Amino acid sequence: MGRHAKERGEAFPRAPTQAEWDAMGPEERARVVESLPDEVTDAELAMPEGDLHFAAKVETRDALLGYFARQKRDVYIGSELPIYYPGERRFAPDLLVVLDVPSHKRGKWVVSHEGKGLDWVMEVHVGGDRKKDAEFNVKRYARLGIPEYFIFDRSREELLGYRLETPGDREYTRMKPRRGRFYSEVLGLELAVEDDKLRMWAGQELLLESTELLEIERRRAEELEARLKIESRLRRDEARRRKELEQRLAELQAQLAQRRPH
Repeated sequence: MGRHAKERGEAFPRAPTQAEWDAMGPEERARVVESLPDEVTDAELAMPEGDLHFAAKVETRDALLGYFARQKRDVYIGSELPIYYPGERRFAPDLLVVLDVPSHKRGKWVVSHEGKGLDWVMEVHVGGDRKKDAEFNVKRYARLGIPEYFIFDRSREELLGYRLETPGDREYTRMKPRRGRFYSEVLGLELAVEDDKLRMWAGQELLLESTELLEIERRRAEELEARLKIESRLRRDEARRRKELEQRLAELQAQLAQRRPH
């Protein structure tokens, strides 16, 4: 537990307020960041929700990592990472995105230390009480100034989206889908639930997970191998026919030579 949390007598550690942080020197800031735990307690986490919950996070994170890597854009994408806003109780969202920051691995995100808060958050709901995701977090994330918040409700096969209309807003506006898809201004992507999966599009391009891309590459490799086999067989057949024609031509020439008068 961090010293500042202890001084406030709280059960869970918090980062110092921004005023406290601003008053610190570099060494004290480093000590504070080091003291903040890299994990959250069971009491702070929702009950485990099984494979459906885990898969939704992993699949979405995987597709986003691949997309931004192809865009060659520095983006940090984390899952269940402890987040420390100044003076606030920490939390660990299912999925988070911060744009235009180094993408190296982290054990936690301390907003004052990083110099930036979260840009995009998604929570996955599978079962149980929806109040934490659909009510408490809607208010909390808006108050913290997180520009966009999505809820992927797998039990209902439903996606909900919330946005701060201006950077100074501290209440979300509920997004409305267009042609069945939500547009994320933060990610520059469209999102929708299809066949119980969260899907994302960049224009007309569907973002695929690495396993799907590998399957496509496997099929392409198989198709290429089949084409090469066909081409090889055609070349062998062509060579055989050419040899037969050359032999036949040689036989005809020999027959003509025998018929010529000496």
